[in-house]
Amino acid sequence: MLDRRNLMIGAAATLISAGTLISTPAFADAGFQQWIRDFRSVAAKNGVSTQIYDRAFANVKTPDSEVLRKARFQPEFKDQAWQYIDSRVNERTVANGQAMARKYKRLLDQIESRMGVSRNIVLAIWSMESSYGEALKDPERLHYVPRALATLAYADRRRAKFARSQLISALKIVQNGNVPLNGLTGSWAGAMGHTQFIPTSYQAFAVDGDGDGRADIWNSIPDALYTAANLLRKNGWQSGQTWGYEVSLPEGRKFPGGSLSLAKWEQMGLRRPNGKPFPAPSRNAELKVLQGRDGPAFLMVKNFYVIKRYNNADKYALGVGLLADQIAGFGPPSKDWTRPYTRISVAEAEELQLRLQRSGFYDGAIDGKPGPQTRSAIKAFQSRYGLAQDGYPSLEVLSALRRR
Repeated sequence: MLDRRNLMIGAAATLISAGTLISTPAFADAGFQQWIRDFRSVAAKNGVSTQIYDRAFANVKTPDSEVLRKARFQPEFKDQAWQYIDSRVNERTVANGQAMARKYKRLLDQIESRMGVSRNIVLAIWSMESSYGEALKDPERLHYVPRALATLAYADRRRAKFARSQLISALKIVQNGNVPLNGLTGSWAGAMGHTQFIPTSYQAFAVDGDGDGRADIWNSIPDALYTAANLLRKNGWQSGQTWGYEVSLPEGRKFPGGSLSLAKWEQMGLRRPNGKPFPAPSRNAELKVLQGRDGPAFLMVKNFYVIKRYNNADKYALGVGLLADQIAGFGPPSKDWTRPYTRISVAEAEELQLRLQRSGFYDGAIDGKPGPQTRSAIKAFQSRYGLAQDGYPSLEVLSALRRR
């Protein structure tokens, strides 16, 4: 009923992108406020106190436009594999992970002992989700969760059902005393804390890791890391096992989809680049080639799919696995990704952003993480000087900026 009424707004609404409904500014406040009033009874029927609900929305007057903008861009599905991996697995994220491994050694020892989950996997997830907590210090990346989820429930048809259930769970987290309303912050989709749990996942997996009686994934690193490990453990993490193996592919042969034993893959000519045999050759694995034969190839075993319970994207799970291995001291894949440009380091990416800023093309953060804003600035620079407008943060672009 609620969704149908909102869809009947008609002339007061504009469709942008598949399945997304956004009200015009003249109607937004009234329509959104009506949705909040109507959902109050739904929340109450699902166990949310009306007092908590009213407090949660007392100062919420309009949808969060940034939530809707971010909902249209999800790098797991839009970035090329090499773009996604390069921005998340690099010299800085590895060095920071190794520093965190030293700093939190005692905590990570306990997590491995009690949960059976690799410390390096937990650290990699922490990096991927919040840059080891740094993202929680950036107000531009944080959203008030009730407003964010109400925005999606009201204005995004594809995510409305998800957002309604998450909103109810988020308010119950407050109601249960785990976090005050003013601390209920998260991503555009309601993912919260150091290790970015959506409310229903928090309810299912949250752990009080520091023994203070609350599972505070926003402020307690022990709680956040224990909670991440608990999700993996409860979804079947195989202790002491890897997530997958890099393999080289024999030329001129096609391979079947699906899961086969490692022994069977070896019979078809797949080999580990280091020449070592596959441990437990009877274990099943699936071949993943995210860039075809132009990039590295991997045989993925059970733990890869457990990581995907955190985020159901191959690029995400591969990023976690590769970063975990490098934090542990192993090198990158022996076969690199094929990129249409020369890759630069994080320090060089910061220099590129700074030079773009000084030239008037860029006003974002100097963080060495070239995202959409950096790529748009690169295209503007390339357009100004008659260069191919590919937007890549490349050595070629940095060299051109140095010459200007």
